[in-house]
Amino acid sequence: TILAVIGAAPVLLAGCVSGTKPVEAPAYQETPVTIDAADHYIPGVLTMPAGKGPFPVVVMLHGYGSNKDEAGGGYKLFAPQLAGNGIASVRIDFLGCGESTADHAGFDLNVGVAEALKAAAWLAARPEIDAERVGVMGWSKGGAIALLAAGSDARFKSVLTWAGAPDLSGVYTAEGFAAARRNGVYTATFDWRGPLAMSLHAFEVAAAANVLTEFSVSPAPVLAINGGADTVVPPATAERIRAASQNAASRALIIPGADHTFNIFSGDLSVFNALCEETAAWFRETL
Repeated sequence: TILAVIGAAPVLLAGCVSGTKPVEAPAYQETPVTIDAADHYIPGVLTMPAGKGPFPVVVMLHGYGSNKDEAGGGYKLFAPQLAGNGIASVRIDFLGCGESTADHAGFDLNVGVAEALKAAAWLAARPEIDAERVGVMGWSKGGAIALLAAGSDARFKSVLTWAGAPDLSGVYTAEGFAAARRNGVYTATFDWRGPLAMSLHAFEVAAAANVLTEFSVSPAPVLAINGGADTVVPPATAERIRAASQNAASRALIIPGADHTFNIFSGDLSVFNALCEETAAWFRETL
């Protein structure tokens, strides 16, 4: 069952009973792609629905230390579901992540935004894509970059965040900033991947950014989805994102019991499936 509160209050999604297997989608086609960003190349995967198009499209942006397929393969699971709803997508590796051969020390928020815009422009030039129906979504830090991208370019007609993190202090930490000041670079370590070099400039860009203020100029509606049990990004962040939007159609949605990765590692995909269904419905409605 879904309990929806209309207006400024967040929407609560409860009683997710959509099963433990990913929702099956009709036929689709996935193609590895490489997008020219002038000084480097952006690896990605283009997922196209069956048929001729032109199709609306979503640019999918991953989170901190992740890659284009995302935590637990979440984006890889979701892209075919978008295609089943007649929506194309491209999921990309940010500079220095995934299959990117560039040095992550060259990455900062501005680079992430520029890569999102490059991907959108690359998509818009394709005849099977409807250039007037381009959306953007991001998970965690990728959500912050999606908001910044929407604030910088009105080509994005719809925005969505999964556990979007406009407060980036958990990524660009005070300790990391101090180390970068001393050494010119800070090396972040992870349990699930190799270390990432983060430059002093990246910390300075993050410190200067005001994600919600920069997003607030976007005319696009946003759906901000957060997990009620997220200990990384506070659930109340969803409402902060919605409140920053100038579009009256924007919404906040909280999924009770969902953690930062929407329980994708739990062995039960019912919460993640519900997340995907809400996300696909949003882009059907707004693109």
